Amino acid sequence: MNKAEAHPISAESFDFLKDIVVDVAPEALAQCVRVLLQNWRQGTVACKDRGQVVSRSNRKPWKQKGTGRARAGSARSPLWRGGGVTFGPQERTRTLKMPREIRRRVLQRILMERLERQRILSFILDDMTKTVQAAAFLKNQNLHNKKVCMFVQPEDFAGQRIFTNIPSVHMMLFDQPNVYTLVNADYWVFAEKDMNAFKEMVNKWI
Repeated sequence: MNKAEAHPISAESFDFLKDIVVDVAPEALAQCVRVLLQNWRQGTVACKDRGQVVSRSNRKPWKQKGTGRARAGSARSPLWRGGGVTFGPQERTRTLKMPREIRRRVLQRILMERLERQRILSFILDDMTKTVQAAAFLKNQNLHNKKVCMFVQPEDFAGQRIFTNIPSVHMMLFDQPNVYTLVNADYWVFAEKDMNAFKEMVNKWI
């Protein structure tokens, strides 16, 4: 039987957090999330206008006068089915920037809130080798219906393999934190053997 248990991490575990004072505007968090979501967009959507090669011919469908029909110059007109698109989306790169200092303060705010609410947990995994055991561990800790951000080392392939197929768990490497994923998770979880890696990651936010 899996004996693993999760233990909450307190602010006293981090010496460098004793004198920290979080000073950030409330809207800074929303701005950080918006910048990330905007920069993650691929920008590959595009459509053709009437000047590009579309499926219709560019010849004049009928003469200008004498037919009784409305004048038409090309079957590629946006008014015609199969023609070009007027003011349609085109490929472009969207890039927004956020000051590094503001991003660090937002990360500090998220960290302190998680510590105050005891939403950062560490656990010991000795004999956990299967996803079934990992799912049972989360259920025993009442985390099976919560959004969990699981921090792992890049070389910890065993830990990644065990938790990666659990829908409520988002795997994150210690060198890849981002505001959107951190604030979207209800709990942050990492193995006790990775405590130093977690402290090193958090220390970069101070």
